Parts: sequence; C-alpha cells; structure tokens
Amino acid sequence: MTSLTTRASLLDATNNNLFSPKAWTGIGIVVVFFAMLPVLNLAFPAGHPLHISAFAIALIGKFICYAMAALALDLVWGYAGILSLGHGLFFALGGYACGMYLMRVGKPSPEIVPDFMTFLSWKTYPWFWSFTEHFWYAMLLVVLVPGLLAFVFGYFAFRSRIKGVYFSIITQALTFAAMLLFFRNETGFGGNNGFTDFKTILGFDITSPQTRAVLYWASLTALLLALVVGRAITQSKLGRVLTAIRDSESRLRFLGYEPLGFKLFIWTVSAIICGIAGALYVPQVGIINPGEMSTENSIEMVIWVATGGRGTLIGPIIGAGAINGLKTWFTSVVPEFWLYALGLIFVLVTLFLPQGIVGLVRKLGQRTKGQA
Repeated sequence: MTSLTTRASLLDATNNNLFSPKAWTGIGIVVVFFAMLPVLNLAFPAGHPLHISAFAIALIGKFICYAMAALALDLVWGYAGILSLGHGLFFALGGYACGMYLMRVGKPSPEIVPDFMTFLSWKTYPWFWSFTEHFWYAMLLVVLVPGLLAFVFGYFAFRSRIKGVYFSIITQALTFAAMLLFFRNETGFGGNNGFTDFKTILGFDITSPQTRAVLYWASLTALLLALVVGRAITQSKLGRVLTAIRDSESRLRFLGYEPLGFKLFIWTVSAIICGIAGALYVPQVGIINPGEMSTENSIEMVIWVATGGRGTLIGPIIGAGAINGLKTWFTSVVPEFWLYALGLIFVLVTLFLPQGIVGLVRKLGQRTKGQA
C-alpha cells in the first residue's frame, strides 16, 4: 500500500506543477489567444496583415477536436493504464450522430431521404433515424451511443479481466468490424461516401464565417471543460485508485478494491468525451465517413498522447497539435513520406522521450533550477 501511495503522491506532485496557479494563468492566456483568432477573421478583410483565413480557422478547429480526443485517451491510458486502439470508433460514432441531424435539416423537408437512400429505393428513413431532425435528440445520441457501446464492451472485457496487449487487440478488432459494417450501403449510413453536403445547423448557414466562428468557440470551450473534468477526476480519490490500477492492479485487488467499477467508469467517460469531440469535428470539416473508424486513426491518437506525454492531460493536447500541424505540412509538401515520418517520430519518442514533450520540458526546468 505504501508503494502505491508513494507513486500516487509523485503523480500528484508532477501534475500540481502542470496545474499550478501560474500554469492555469498560462493556460488562460493560450485559450484567450486562440479564442481571438475567429475575431481576426471577422474583423479584418482578406489581405489585411491581421486577417486569419477561414481555412486556418477550420483547420485549428479540427486540431482542437483532435486534442479533445487525445485528452480522452489519456484518461484511460495515461492514468488507468488501459491502452485503447479503438478510440477512433467513439470519435466517429459521435460524428455520425451529429451528421444524421445535419443531413436531415439540410433538406427542404426533414422527411426527404438523402441521395444514397434514394439509390437503394428507400422511400422513408429507417427506424434508427427517427427524431434525428431534432438537434437536442441528436446531441443526446452523441453522448449515449459511444457511452453505451463503451459501457457494454467494457463491462464484459473488464469482468473477464482482459488487459494489456489483448485488450488493445480487441479494441482494434471492434473498430475494424464497425468500419466494415458502416462501409455497407444497406446499413443506412451512406456507405463509403458517408455524410456530406451539410447546409444548415440550428437554422444558420453552416458555411458562413459567423457560424464557423461559433463552432470553433464551442470546440474550444468543450476542450477546456474536458480538461477541467479530467483534472477533477485525476486529482480525486478515484484518480488515485486509477493510478494504482495502472501501477499494480493485482495488489489493489489484494487490498480489497474491485477495479471493475473504476475502470468501467473512466472508460465510459473517455468514450463520451471522444464522441463529443467527433460531433464538433463533423460540422467544421463538412464530412464524416467510415474512414474515421480506421485503425490508423486510432493508432495516431496513441502517438499524439505518447508524443505530448501521457498521464499529464496537457501533454496529449500539445501532442495532438504538434503532430497534426506537422502532418498538414508534410501532406502538402511531401505527402508520400508522411507515414514514414510518423513512424520515425513514434520510434524516437519511445526511445528518447518516454515522457513526451512535457517530460522533456520538465527535465529542462529541473536542470535549470539545479544549476541556479
């Protein structure tokens, strides 16, 4: 018990440095900076030195959604030691739930079926599309669908004490099976093309600069709330139990704790956060298809977290921004080398930066203090 308590205390000390009053002030400054970017887009015309293009706003908004997904993965991997290779599924399910609403409200009448259903000679929407023309019902699906799937899957997996590499393989298989299912046209989700050509959201033109600014701010707010919730969970007694599960689950069982409920809770919360990130991602990007469920996307999420520094909450956000920024540059200059670069980054991080960017910054800070 002493060992587990000591490890939890060390983690608390590390995170307290990351979330000290000075650190929160820095986070606030960064949030205000990013929140001002859409204002520069609206206030200054194209060609002005302070103008931020609509493309840049949409791109940063996409990165914010990715950062939220990385934070969700960090809750289960960084704190509970549960490595998931299937979080892309929860991200995509949230996106599909939002996309169903956007597809229906973009028609002259919510009862007009989209083109892919007309191709299948469907005259009406299938039963699982019922009420999706209502915004709040669709948002309820965004939370419930990933959450219920995660709860059911997690219950049977954790009750069977599946963990480690076996759990990772099963999550990857689940994601791949779901992708194959959504690729089929008869499932009613658009097949290979998915959902696209969105027109409006809550009655507003989805392509207007004002609407894009609101979606951007909503994503930034959701990321900040997810950070606060994650911080509250990890610094509570629940967080200490989660780190004990990560460090020595068998010893925790010996002490009288049943890890099932703790693991199931954080697994479900993580899936819900990831689903919300997917729902915010879709209206900004303008498309959702089964490709978002690919195993490659889930593996990339793991690389974001590892690069930034798992078990820190802040690190995955930094990692998601850094890797996706690099990806944007690579795919525009030398797209054929991106996968090689990504693999090299993962190898280098694993060998030389096991604690990620945050760990490197922390070491440099400690070395500077020691010299002083």
